Amino acid sequence: MNPLTEKQIRASFINTTRRETTQALLPDLTGARWDQLDYLGWRDRKAPLLAYVVLELDAVPTGILLRAGAANQTMVRRKALCAWCRDLANVEAAMYVARRGGSAGRAGNTIGTLVCEDFSCSRNVRRPPTSSEAGTDADLVRQLIVQERIAGLRERATRFVQEVAATL
Repeated sequence: MNPLTEKQIRASFINTTRRETTQALLPDLTGARWDQLDYLGWRDRKAPLLAYVVLELDAVPTGILLRAGAANQTMVRRKALCAWCRDLANVEAAMYVARRGGSAGRAGNTIGTLVCEDFSCSRNVRRPPTSSEAGTDADLVRQLIVQERIAGLRERATRFVQEVAATL
């Protein structure tokens, strides 16, 4: 992912109001390892049910506002498969819902997905394959597995953002 500025991030949102865009609490970008990110995702520290994702669609930064489902305190937490990185081992996935762009979004239409609660998908797809995933094959096979995971993450995250934007 190419490095982004605060101004580029704020200008990228496609399913927010002007007020939501200006009130968005952005992450600290100073330590971002852009070469290791397939998308930039974060939760709002002041409004923990709000989250944001920015990725590149046709080389243009495109951001969406997501809302996390309110966790029921009495509900038993279970691991779920992240729809983007398809990792189950390290994280819990949470249901995030995005208002669609344009008139459909203004009418209340939304789309949802299960995504890593902490948006760690980029890190998850880059972890070394386990022996059950790659066997005892050479490093080249392990590298190919990681490259396939990265391509799959990019494709699935992009498809979701395209679905949000589909009505624009």
